[in-house]
Amino acid sequence: MKKVYPIVLIPAELGYVVYVPDLQINTEGDDIVDAINMARDAIGLWGITEEDCGRKIPEPVTISLESIGHEDNEIVTLVDIDFTAYRRANEKRTIRKNVSLPSWLNEAAEKEGVNFSQVLQEALRERLHV
Repeated sequence: MKKVYPIVLIPAELGYVVYVPDLQINTEGDDIVDAINMARDAIGLWGITEEDCGRKIPEPVTISLESIGHEDNEIVTLVDIDFTAYRRANEKRTIRKNVSLPSWLNEAAEKEGVNFSQVLQEALRERLHV
């Protein structure tokens, strides 16, 4: 799921403070590039946390300069985020699954030193086209 959120880059003593009005969150970056990357990371983390808690990620609504209310020295720009790709790239937890298979297949695979978890992951990725 892809979305685009407006952000406000506020010059600070060192770098920029980043404000995401639609989500009421802040982050910071050493320079403009770092600030935009940190904004994308903060939005991604916030979004997948909302999903994990059973809540819907809100649609961006603050998209005009007038509705954001920024100062002259602040930069207003947009940041895109693909929440599905963000989750895939950043979620490191694993889960345990029990599987059933014929004993002869299990014995043959063990004899060949097959890594069952790896084979199952590869098969699921292929099946799901991810």
